[in-house]
Amino acid sequence: MTSTAWETIQKRLDGMPKPTQVLRLCADPDVRDRYQTAKQAAQRAEDYLKSLGKDADKDALAVVRKQTRQAQDELKAATEAYEATTVTLTFRALERGELRDLIAEHPPTEEDEEKDGAAEFHFDTFAPALIAAASTDGMPVEYAQDAMQTWALDDWKALWGAAWSVQQRKRSDLGKG
Repeated sequence: MTSTAWETIQKRLDGMPKPTQVLRLCADPDVRDRYQTAKQAAQRAEDYLKSLGKDADKDALAVVRKQTRQAQDELKAATEAYEATTVTLTFRALERGELRDLIAEHPPTEEDEEKDGAAEFHFDTFAPALIAAASTDGMPVEYAQDAMQTWALDDWKALWGAAWSVQQRKRSDLGKG
């Protein structure tokens, strides 16, 4: 049986993975800074090496290659240290109906509606529920609730942002034919 063009397209569409968002939390800011610095230095060194022409001085080229290797070695060491002190959390986009149902389970309170007449949900209960539902790591809602109360504000915002932003991520591109 010959498949139609639509069947081929549908198979591809149905096989597309849901969008994901990764959040990395590093326990040591010095290790994170070392990693970021090493990543930038290695990129700069590689870009500089690539920019040298084929007619560059052999001795100068040897020095630049050595510096590039050193930068790459430092990046490797910094990456290992970073990964050892970092927790990675992954969130996935929920199916539209699943997200709609989750929002419906956490309606805005009267107070929410007074503050923001356009409130779609009660943030204090919805945020932890969404984080838990979107977590591919199996984060329990109780942990998300605890994080909401105990994590530093910027870390909490990053956690919420990772779970919420992936729900808004589009895979479409409406370009010209």
